[in-house]
Amino acid sequence: MTMHRDTTTVTKSAQHDPESPSQEADSSRARVPKWLRILLPAFLILAWLTAAGVGGPYFGKVEEVSSNDQTTYLPESAEATKVQELQGEFTDSDAIPAIAVFVADSEVTDTQLEQITESIESLTELGDVEDELSPPIPSEDGQAIQAFVPVNSEADTADVVTAISEQLESDAPDGLTVYVTGPAGFSADLSAAFAGIDGLLLAVALIAVFIILVIVYRSILLPFAVLATSLFALCAALLTVWWLAKWEIVLLSGQTQGILFILVIGAATDYSLLLVARYREELRVVPDKWTATLRAVKGAIEPILASGGTVIAGLLMLLLSDLKSNSTLGPIASIGIIFAMLSALTLLPAILFAFGRAAFWPRRIKYAPDTVAAEHGVPSNGLWPKVARQVQKRPRAIWIITTLVLLVGAAAATQLKADGVAQSDLVLGASEARDGQVALGEHFPGGSGSPIQVIASQDEQEAVSEVLLAHPEIEEVSITTEDSPSGTAPITENGIEALGPPGTPEPEPTVVEDQVLIQGTLADAADSPVASETVRELRAEFADTTPSALVGGVTATDVDTNDAAVDDRNLIIPIVLVVILLILMLLLRSILAPVLLIATTVISFGTAMGVSALVFNGIFEFPGADPSVPLYGFVFLVALGIDYNIFLMTRVREESLKHGTRAGVLRGLTVTGGVITSAGVVLAATFAALSVIPILFLVQLAFIVAFGVLLDTFIVRSLLVPALTYDIGRAVWWPSKLARKQGKHAS
Repeated sequence: MTMHRDTTTVTKSAQHDPESPSQEADSSRARVPKWLRILLPAFLILAWLTAAGVGGPYFGKVEEVSSNDQTTYLPESAEATKVQELQGEFTDSDAIPAIAVFVADSEVTDTQLEQITESIESLTELGDVEDELSPPIPSEDGQAIQAFVPVNSEADTADVVTAISEQLESDAPDGLTVYVTGPAGFSADLSAAFAGIDGLLLAVALIAVFIILVIVYRSILLPFAVLATSLFALCAALLTVWWLAKWEIVLLSGQTQGILFILVIGAATDYSLLLVARYREELRVVPDKWTATLRAVKGAIEPILASGGTVIAGLLMLLLSDLKSNSTLGPIASIGIIFAMLSALTLLPAILFAFGRAAFWPRRIKYAPDTVAAEHGVPSNGLWPKVARQVQKRPRAIWIITTLVLLVGAAAATQLKADGVAQSDLVLGASEARDGQVALGEHFPGGSGSPIQVIASQDEQEAVSEVLLAHPEIEEVSITTEDSPSGTAPITENGIEALGPPGTPEPEPTVVEDQVLIQGTLADAADSPVASETVRELRAEFADTTPSALVGGVTATDVDTNDAAVDDRNLIIPIVLVVILLILMLLLRSILAPVLLIATTVISFGTAMGVSALVFNGIFEFPGADPSVPLYGFVFLVALGIDYNIFLMTRVREESLKHGTRAGVLRGLTVTGGVITSAGVVLAATFAALSVIPILFLVQLAFIVAFGVLLDTFIVRSLLVPALTYDIGRAVWWPSKLARKQGKHAS
């Protein structure tokens, strides 16, 4: 009877309280017609189903509009880009060279050489192999044969290289091992590695998220609702990006595609978790699911938009990059974040309204305003209330100790070797192209098939040749000519060699607009540090002796890419910090709080990089890292890591307005602890899924972001930021009015 009287009292009180939840629910229902409350969610669900139905099939069509050609992403001002553009003028073919290497334990016999010659010549029957095949070239020790096989650049390189390898292996004489390497071989390796993006990556990410959601919600329907929100957002984003790439507005690569998939799934799931948490809160204090849905959207929209806006702002700073692989990721990933926000704020509320309280089945969220009132809106039991009490007892000790621990980890960041890696190390695991390059280097000049290319004026032809011939790392020098079946003629100290018996006239070089193309075969592998240093030395010497000379080729492309990546890193990181700082200042109406949040996030990023360096060097023994790894890690960790601080601090500010800053910190930490932790685990799991793609860059990025997000979730957002904010008190909101608030809630 007592419980009945108490409930009756609460109900009567609510009826006379103009601000009570039930009054608001009745008012909301009165303002919105019943037919609109039914049709609007139905329309939203139907619209997203249509977008998913149209966009879904494009998962299998991404290869039609994507490219992994590194030269495509170089800035137009780079020397390698200029050489690439001019190179086509000197030859009728833009084929990608594959190098077939035959290796024997003893000297290759004449019979074996004849069989190899027949096998090479028969490759033209494959269709996508061009006719300008080189004759088999024996090594000086006689134990290896190499041949250059031009592959049509319009064909699927991976399929053609596989066909070449299979045919050569089946036709190879007994006792010989066959490899297919060179630019086409490495391009095939990359294509094969990225082949798992549409299927394996997506499946692993979705399964990981589903398992986490089942554990978090202990529900059957909610995980499917949240996954549908993420997957539909991805379908709509992919549809948009595909057509933008088709119209050549953006450039799409396998790397960008993988990051887009993971970012959309992770972000949409995070936003969904925040909205569902709000919806569950509202169901406890309002009886009507329509009102609960509206209030949940109202409470979640600011942090979701602020979070998404911060990520988009950070990503768009990549537009300042000289590398198109970086600059094109900015708008593509931003499109993904936009659809993630739209889906979480439209599709998910519609699904939640349709399910109502049944969304949490087999659990049921009871309408219990009396219980909520007794708890003052904050549960008193559980993990996060305990954490809040520890922050309340020892705030200064907690933030000082956690800061020192993070700084110790950050000290190891200097050990990260992010100065570039060889092309042969980009793909993890077995690689025929890598094995073939090793075999090639044992019997031929390491740079065979990937020469340095120098375009210079015809007047400087002799001077350029002399520089190349004098360099100790250049094995052979040749010039492009139409008088040779191979398209080139050797250059020696005596000039261009005649291609025939004594008395044959010297071949005439191909001249295009008073320019010639001279090639130098490197002694070391084209992607080796020695080769890169050779390019730098030649460019420095040409700048003094032959100013018109431009150095390009595979090695020069690597050099220019790494240099551009370092410049981008130094430029973009400070700008991202300033932009996000300004956004936080507008959001929190404060200067001090955003500065502290940025500082904690930067320290966390430094720790993530330091731990990653130790893991990469000591455990995985990676050969190094791409210069873009720290930049990508920074953009994602700062933009995404600040999300959790936004989720926390927007709620802390909301509570501080009612209860004071210190009480607001404890209430905000308690209320958001579960949802933010779940969001962090989901995002870490989705980024970790990138490691299933055997590309060194993606595996390293997966570890850095996953570890960094967990660090932000469990240390920075749970301990460091709350303890620091609690210790400072209301002054953290300086210079806003909240910092000067007086009375019982002044702390």
